[in-house]
Amino acid sequence: MPNEEKPEITDSEWEVMRVVWALGEVTSKEINQVLQDKKEWKPATTKTFIGRLVKKGMLQTEKSGNRFIYTAAVSEEESLKTLKAGLFHHICSRAVGKTIADLIQEATLSHADIALLEDALQTKKKDAVDEVACNCVPGQCTCRKDHGKNCKH
Repeated sequence: MPNEEKPEITDSEWEVMRVVWALGEVTSKEINQVLQDKKEWKPATTKTFIGRLVKKGMLQTEKSGNRFIYTAAVSEEESLKTLKAGLFHHICSRAVGKTIADLIQEATLSHADIALLEDALQTKKKDAVDEVACNCVPGQCTCRKDHGKNCKH
């Protein structure tokens, strides 16, 4: 089976998807009502984003009388997994640890969140390597400048 690439969605499309994930089945009017104060979108703007999400296969649509009901075609968890994978795919392997540390520093975390992270790190220690190999291609590599390391390419 070929590796299907998941479509990337914009920040505005994420806003729409979060409403759909939270409510399950929604109309464009309901989406617009939820996002009205936050985004100040006109109904046509909301419908544009919904149409894009349908075209990308992120939303399913069903006609009910004179309106359409929208449901998520992909779960929030699956979408977050794709987003995380995309982030790490776009940066040097040697920068992943620092990127994760930066994300932690910028996030507001509960004590339970911190305990979860500590557990994850303890588990990860078992498989840790002494040095992460660079996955850059020549012309994109900044390891010498960013990490003080020479790469073999």
